[in-house]
Amino acid sequence: MGLDGSPMAETDRTRTVDMDGAIGFVVAHGDAVDRARLSWLRTGAAPPAEILADAEMGGAPDGGWPAVWGTGVASIDATCFRLAELDDLGALDRPAARRALDWLAAGQRPDGTWEEDEALAREAPSWARPGDPEAELFLTASAGFWLTVAELDARAATPLDQPDQQGDRPYAAQVRAAAQAIAARLRPDGTWPSFLAAGWMSAAVLYHQEMFYESARIQGVLGDRLAEMSPADVAWMASALVRAGVNPDDWLLLAARRRLAETQRSDGGWPSEDGDTFDVHTTLLVIRACR
Repeated sequence: MGLDGSPMAETDRTRTVDMDGAIGFVVAHGDAVDRARLSWLRTGAAPPAEILADAEMGGAPDGGWPAVWGTGVASIDATCFRLAELDDLGALDRPAARRALDWLAAGQRPDGTWEEDEALAREAPSWARPGDPEAELFLTASAGFWLTVAELDARAATPLDQPDQQGDRPYAAQVRAAAQAIAARLRPDGTWPSFLAAGWMSAAVLYHQEMFYESARIQGVLGDRLAEMSPADVAWMASALVRAGVNPDDWLLLAARRRLAETQRSDGGWPSEDGDTFDVHTTLLVIRACR
């Protein structure tokens, strides 16, 4: 209610994300790659060749990228992170990303899941540890998500060695198998036996596969946890769901944008739990989610 007892206007009750402030924060604090990602997200402007080369460097010969914590062996987790950066540069159609997508597709196990190479067992963090069921579901959701994105991106949807393939989308079988593996692990209350991020990526994969009931169960749990999520997690969740085709006016995405508006700092950015150097990355996720 207003001071005079009248209903408050929507703009008074619900803050909105200050996109100009967010853009200004990235411009002021980001590096050249960050600013190129911003330009692509805002206008679709193609990045300079040297920016793309830097973003793609270090790939393994057979596709994918090693993790900074690894021993030079290509990592599912690291490859998904690189694909996220390249997606923000409009570069999923380039050879490096397409080799990585082919590598992910080829690495799926017969039961529809993914797991890191055993050679990474000693170095891998908890979310990527071989043999850990929680890590397995997280990596399955991650790999399934990026193959889903490739299906949605016509330029990246054809493997390099099958340029003229017709009919079913090249990664469709892998995404279907991933969705089935994810759905089989959901608990009756909609929760999942893995990390929080596995939830929203799983919901995105299931939504794209038109497994709407299963996706909605996960989204309901995410909605219940929204108030406790960090701004970075809210931004990651919202950007993933939007990228998979969930309607921006869906109740969870509306709630996520309200939460992001409430947590935006006076400098226009959002904090990252991984330290100040990742604040720009979090802010770019918000821009992707809200554009």
